[in-house]
Amino acid sequence: MTVDLAVIAAYLLGMVALGWWGMRRATSKSDYLVAGRRLGPLMYAGTMAAVVLGGASTVGGIGLGYTYGVSGAWLVVAIGVGILALHLFFAKRISRLRVFTVSEMLDLRYGGNSRVVSGLVMWGYTFMLTVPSTLAFSTIFSGLFELPRAVAIILGGSIVVLYSTMGGMWSVTMTDMAQFAIKTIGLVLILTPVAIWSAGGFSGMRESLDPSYFSPTAIGGETILTYFVIYSLGLLIGQDIWQRVFTGRDDRVARVGGIGAGVYCLVYGVCGALIGTAAAVLFPDLANPDDAFTLMVDATLPVGLAGLVIAAALSAVMSTASGALIACSTVTSTDLWPQVRRLFGRGGASHGGGNRDEVASNRVFTLVLGAATIGVSLAVDDVVAALTLAYNVLVGGLLVAILGGLVWKRGTRAGALASMLTGSVAVIVTMALTGMLANEPIYVGLGTALVVYVAVSLLTPPTDPAVLAAWQSRLRGDDAPEGAGAAPAAVDAPAPRDG
Repeated sequence: MTVDLAVIAAYLLGMVALGWWGMRRATSKSDYLVAGRRLGPLMYAGTMAAVVLGGASTVGGIGLGYTYGVSGAWLVVAIGVGILALHLFFAKRISRLRVFTVSEMLDLRYGGNSRVVSGLVMWGYTFMLTVPSTLAFSTIFSGLFELPRAVAIILGGSIVVLYSTMGGMWSVTMTDMAQFAIKTIGLVLILTPVAIWSAGGFSGMRESLDPSYFSPTAIGGETILTYFVIYSLGLLIGQDIWQRVFTGRDDRVARVGGIGAGVYCLVYGVCGALIGTAAAVLFPDLANPDDAFTLMVDATLPVGLAGLVIAAALSAVMSTASGALIACSTVTSTDLWPQVRRLFGRGGASHGGGNRDEVASNRVFTLVLGAATIGVSLAVDDVVAALTLAYNVLVGGLLVAILGGLVWKRGTRAGALASMLTGSVAVIVTMALTGMLANEPIYVGLGTALVVYVAVSLLTPPTDPAVLAAWQSRLRGDDAPEGAGAAPAAVDAPAPRDG
């Protein structure tokens, strides 16, 4: 156990060191929020895979495999399909916009200012997304080292807040790459084959378990469909995901790296389900399926390797938590704080300090939001409910307005605003009536948003041709917003061919 603790301690200290390294690189708003838009294919793929494969995909995915067998992979498969769809159909256009937030994209497409509505919905999504990621620390630490829940949350959360605050997206990118490598080695290459072998191989698992464990649909068709609706569609529009798209050096990097990340997610999902299935052989009748991960590590791996695999699980949790935190900070500083300043008559005020002041203010937002996340996590214990609420509001409130703007020229600002408001309200009301974990809210929200978007858009004047012309120009890469500029030169960037 001492060796395992040493391995985990070294990993955590390494994350802080990478945060310090990122702090020295983050000298502008673009550096802090989108890593200077300099990432190549390998780094892009690693950081994209790291941000979407968190505690729910790792500990939760193994728990689903424990309960349902191979069909427990569908949750993570839906995430992988969402990443593939994003990069096959939308990432090229998103990358060329060269913005910082989803709300900026909506303003470009529809004209006017819709940031109050879209910014609030996206802020709620990104903040709630940090909570289940932070809560996952308690599951891992408490299960293996018998730390009190509060201590585990504060310890893990503080490390994430520290390195994210220091270097912003540069720190998050470098820690994500380390976390991606550790997850691949620890979970995919070590724990998966060891778990299958320990359970007697595939033949041994078939002899010990009910045949339903090997049915791809045992988890239920309705559940599978809901996974795709919530997670695949949610990943098309989440600020935490788009912000990673913005880090790519160009649209080709985004497409190639994103496809690689999507395929990796599919493999990761199958591995998690197989580990869970093996755990069902070795540890039948667990009260909490999420305990399957820690039990498998403790029972099947020698000292040292166990520490590495635990670090891999921490990597999964931390990558999602840090990505969501930076996304929440970006929405706050870019979309919401300027509206607050304008409300109090300070919209034209200038800090006068240029890039240095912009980075400093973003660090303050990240630190404050990180502390708030830890506080909320200490008061909440329903991880699944928090995650479901975040994705339901995101998809029900924003999906139609965002994808409608990308594919339908007749969509208008009035239609987008009405869609966002009614979709969000419909989701929340339906969740209150049917329960937090019901399947109905997302379908009611999406249906309401779609009908309202189309109806209001057709009943209101078309978008100003000048706005659409500027939008099309930006999609072609002809123009870039002030502050982002054209694609940065590769000076001080990672080697272009290395990722």
